[in-house]
Order: sequence, then C-alpha cells, then structure tokens
Amino acid sequence: MSDPTRPRGLAGIRDRRLDAAPTRAQSIAFGASGFPTQLMAQTFSAFAVYFYVTHLGVPPAWVAGAMIAHGILNAVLNPVVGALSDRIRTPWGRRIPWIGLGIVPLVVAFALVWMPPALSPAGAIVWFLVVVALYDIAFVVVVLNISALFPEIFRTTAERARGNVPRQIFAILGMVLGTAGAPALYGSIGWPGMALVLSAVCLVLLVWSFVGGMIERTVPEAASEAMTWVGQMRFTFANRAFVPYVLGSLFVQTSVAVILAAIPFYVRYSLHGAEGEGSVLLGAIFVTAIPSIVLWSAVVRRTSPRTAVLWSVGVFGVAVLGYLLPVSVLAAALVGVAVGVGVGGLLQLLEVMLGQIIDEDAVRTGHRREGAYFGVNGFVVRGSVVLQAVVAAVVLTASGFDASLDEAQPDTVDGGIRIMLAVVPLGFTALAWLCFWLYPIRSRDL
Repeated sequence: MSDPTRPRGLAGIRDRRLDAAPTRAQSIAFGASGFPTQLMAQTFSAFAVYFYVTHLGVPPAWVAGAMIAHGILNAVLNPVVGALSDRIRTPWGRRIPWIGLGIVPLVVAFALVWMPPALSPAGAIVWFLVVVALYDIAFVVVVLNISALFPEIFRTTAERARGNVPRQIFAILGMVLGTAGAPALYGSIGWPGMALVLSAVCLVLLVWSFVGGMIERTVPEAASEAMTWVGQMRFTFANRAFVPYVLGSLFVQTSVAVILAAIPFYVRYSLHGAEGEGSVLLGAIFVTAIPSIVLWSAVVRRTSPRTAVLWSVGVFGVAVLGYLLPVSVLAAALVGVAVGVGVGGLLQLLEVMLGQIIDEDAVRTGHRREGAYFGVNGFVVRGSVVLQAVVAAVVLTASGFDASLDEAQPDTVDGGIRIMLAVVPLGFTALAWLCFWLYPIRSRDL
C-alpha cells in the first residue's frame, strides 16, 4: 500500500535527496540513460547526412555546412550550459530541473530531424538547421546535466566504478541499435516510422532513468553558493589535474574517431571485403567492450583511476597496431577483440577520473562544479571531429586515393589506409598516455 504522507508529483521530486550510497535499482535506472542518449547521438551522426543528401536531394555542400554549424553550436553550448547549471539554484536542485524540462523537447526534436514536411532542397536545409539547433540545445542540456549528476550520486572510486558499469553497457547497446538497428527500421517502415519508434524507446528509458535514478544530494550551504563566471573558468583551467586529463581525453577520442572513420576504407580497399562487413569489425570491438567494462571496474577498485587509465590506454594502443597485419575480415575482427578490451577501459574509466578531479576541486575551492568540468571537457573533445577529418584528408590524399577509380586504387592506398587505422591512432594514444602519466592525483580516493 502506498504511503499517503509521501510527497507526490513535483513535490516528490523536489523533496528527494540522496544521503547514502545509491541502491542497485537506482544505479541501474541512472545507467539506463546511456542507452537513449547514445542511440540518438549515433543515429544522427551515422545517417543525418545520408538522409538529407540521398532522400531529400539537398546538395552535399549545404549539408556539410549545416553539420559544421551543428558541431560549433554543440561545442559552444557545453561550457555555457555547464557553468549555468552550477550557478542556478532551485528547490528541486541544480540538475533535476534541466533534465526534467529537457527530455520531451529532446525526443521531439530528434524525431523531427527525420520527419520534414514536403519542401524544396532549400527549405529542407532550413528545416535541418532550425530543428538541429533545437536538438543540440536540448541534447546538451539533458546529457551534460546527467553527466554532472554522476560524480555527485557516486562519491568514491569504488562507487563510481560499480555505478558506471550499467551506464556504459546501456550506452554500448544504444550505439549498436543506433548504427545497426536504424537501417533495418527505415528499410522496413520508412524514415518517419523509424523516427517514431526510436523516439518512443528513448522517451520511455529517459523517463524511467529520471524517475528511478536521478537524485541529487544535499549539498552543504557553503559548497552550494554560486561561483562567478570568471572564477569558474579561472579555477577550471588552472587545475593541474584537469589540464592533462582533458588533453589526454581529446587524444583518446581522436584515436577512436580516426578508427571508426577508417574502418569502411579498410574493409573495402585493404581487405577487399563487402561494404557491409565493416559491421563485423565494429561488432568485434563493441561486443568485447561490454564484458571488459566489468574487468576494468575491478581493476580501478584495486588500484587507482590514474593507474587503471594508463593500463587501458596502453592496451588500446598496442592492440590498434595489430590492424597493420590482417588480410581478411576475420583476422581483422580478431584484432578488434583486443581493441575492444581497451575501448571498454576508456569508456569505464575516463568519467571516474573526472569525478576525482571534481572532488579535488571541491576540497580546494569549496564549490561543487560538475557542470563546469563536464562542459569544458565536452567543448575540448569536440576537437576530435576536426582532427579526425584532417587525418582522413591528409592520409587519403597523400596515398593517392581517387574515388573515381573504384576498386582499382594504386598500391599506396592500402598502405595509407593501414597507417590511418593503426599508426595514426597509436600516435594519438601515445600522446594520451603521456598526458595521463602527468596526471598528478595518484591515490584512489582523496
């Protein structure tokens, strides 16, 4: 029987506060947010250009310009929303109002991306720009505040290691559905049908996660006072732990982005497989990453975030070098299994390390500033998209790649693609390892 004295509705959400470690049910519910956010992000990044160019007839240059605008807006929004989230105070907390108000606009904007009315190409690109701007704003508002809740809900390295396991498993499943499930849906029920199905799934999981797992803690009055904007930025960029962390994170994200961009070229022009076999290589990485998340959770609980990250980056860097050798898709998939072990560590550990940085900052400044750190981190790592594009353009051009030649590429193209998939990521990974080696917090907890 329900308790008649228990607050309901908005009052119930307002009065919820977490005082102890979260329960398993709360951890799973919070982690469920990883599925819809990654599903939307992966579906958009994988198919938005394809949909607007091939199905709506929008010139590729127009769509490319719109995607650049999308990337710039997304990058700028991260630190702005993060700093605002830290500063705003409400009876419902700092993060909960942003998330609660943003869920429905986010899901609706995502659906509208794939449901434009009958328009000319010029009208379609205007629709894209407006709807994607709304999607960007809602996505950053919701996802950044969910991320900012993570180090608040889970307070120690052990709690964060355990709490991040369901979140990253849900996230990988969302990635898989976003990249593999979306084509099956739009192929059978059309793009509007796909949009409605995926949006409904995202809405259900976000509401479950919001109601069951997103709970703020009671913050001491001194720590809850808002820091000025200038003070926010000054303390963030002066943090001796954050600077090597965010640079290392940028290099890691660039390595992964280069690999994902290179795999279709690798399958077709180096392994001479069918285009669809790229999913075999991606599947080998992500399927292996799921159990390895549990492995790295145990490692970080017994060592420290710094030690565990150095090991996972090392495993990832050594594994990607294996892409130099295969001559078949099966052999490359076996390399992907090893790469997946490292990827699982990166997914599991980077936010655990950032939570430690935020704890140290709170001790030093007297303020809890999760929003500022996740916002600046989001801004910096967006640079991985630019670096990935530069690498692909330079390597393919230098190797003599010519799309008009189809399969009859010069021999240098195979070598260039293998360098792009193996050697270049190893270089970025080495830079990341150096940054994390300079990370100054050596203990597991403060």
